[in-house]
Amino acid sequence: MNSASCGLLPRRTVEAVKALADETAAGGRGGAGSFEAVEAARAGFARLVGVGPDRVAGSSVAVHAGLIAASLPPGAEVLAPEGEFSSVVSPFALRGDLRMRYVPLADLTGAVRPGTALVAFSVVQSADGRVTGLDAVRAAAAAHGARTLADASQAAGWFPLDAGAYDCTVTGGFKFLLCPRGASFLTVTEEAQSALPPVFAGWVAAEDPWNSTYGPVERLAATARRFDEPPAFLACHGAEHSLALLAEIGTDALYAHATGLAARFREGLAAIGHSAVPGESAIVAVPGLGGREPDLAAAGVMVSARAGNLRAAFHLYNTEADVARAPEVLG
Repeated sequence: MNSASCGLLPRRTVEAVKALADETAAGGRGGAGSFEAVEAARAGFARLVGVGPDRVAGSSVAVHAGLIAASLPPGAEVLAPEGEFSSVVSPFALRGDLRMRYVPLADLTGAVRPGTALVAFSVVQSADGRVTGLDAVRAAAAAHGARTLADASQAAGWFPLDAGAYDCTVTGGFKFLLCPRGASFLTVTEEAQSALPPVFAGWVAAEDPWNSTYGPVERLAATARRFDEPPAFLACHGAEHSLALLAEIGTDALYAHATGLAARFREGLAAIGHSAVPGESAIVAVPGLGGREPDLAAAGVMVSARAGNLRAAFHLYNTEADVARAPEVLG
């Protein structure tokens, strides 16, 4: 019950990664991977979050956040929730010349003000599974001319998400997207693409990559691919198949399954005297109970301890038996 930390790899994903590793060991694949798999992963993620593949780039959450941080002028105000995940806020905070402002998540909408340049937040909070009031935050940002950066790492894969509703989204793939580590996705609206400097550009970001391997890139890709980093081929070969599996099941079915199990888990915890953070989230956090994580691990129940909370997360492979097991151990 630990997809918020790391999702389980589907069999088809494991087979794809093993096949590439075997081919590379035998010297059978030039460049140790396939750019077709990279494009298939890009397209697969785009389908899940409701945008076109031309808006999607690949690298890592911190690198993508750093790219967005580099686009802001000195003195710009960045608004974020208190306790936000480090990779979302550190690139802005460590720049040193931006004005960081943190407020409780519940106050985020009302804290957007004239002069706020960017609102950076997670769709679903890592520490406790709370879901941000997305419509209200977007409306407040639009009213004050602020851009939005949404981290969907704890949401994409079970939560219905329209990435096109935000200027930028960043998503680590190894959690609810069930991808190998190394797969991560940035989405950028066409307007936001024009504002981002290609500070990490290499040959793969060129319009014609194979004729851009020496000397400065003369022409960057016309799409969000201009923000690509060199692909982690093993991760991308696996991501293609993980994302295809999620698409076959469908986000609506995943949402109903995961949140249904989470709701019954909250009920089971309440029955033994433990109050979880309320809400309709696939992630369930119990304040003050993080110290019991080793007890659950010893009983074969994988959860996390985060910010003092005991954190469980439900996904497509979890069952009613999982829901019942943890309260039995805790009781």
